[in-house]
Amino acid sequence: MSMACLHLSYSCNVVKAIDLYFHGKEEPVKSFMLALRSMLLRFDPNITEQWKYGMPFYCYNNKMFCYLWIHKKYKQPYIGIVEGNKIDHPLLIQEKRARMKILLLDPTKDVPVKVVSAILKRAVALY
Repeated sequence: MSMACLHLSYSCNVVKAIDLYFHGKEEPVKSFMLALRSMLLRFDPNITEQWKYGMPFYCYNNKMFCYLWIHKKYKQPYIGIVEGNKIDHPLLIQEKRARMKILLLDPTKDVPVKVVSAILKRAVALY
């Protein structure tokens, strides 16, 4: 098998894993996280989606930027900001993380577009 075929096969599996992650969630979390995914990918052309550490990760110019996950305790989706410790925003939560902060979100409400955009703008400025 050629390297091109191996690369294509690998890429298809990565995309499939990411899609399975989102589509495996139950509503309203599924739709909410798909909306966040779409927002992240449209926010800046330098943001790309990758499957890292068993989760959807978003890179800015190939550097780890943020990720989407579900909080174990609260069962709510959140955006994990890689350089969150460098951003002062009242809605970002540090918990026991040294570097990252999270934006915990309620999937039964609309995506807070202005809040998410403001935090993403601050995060992009760090890169």
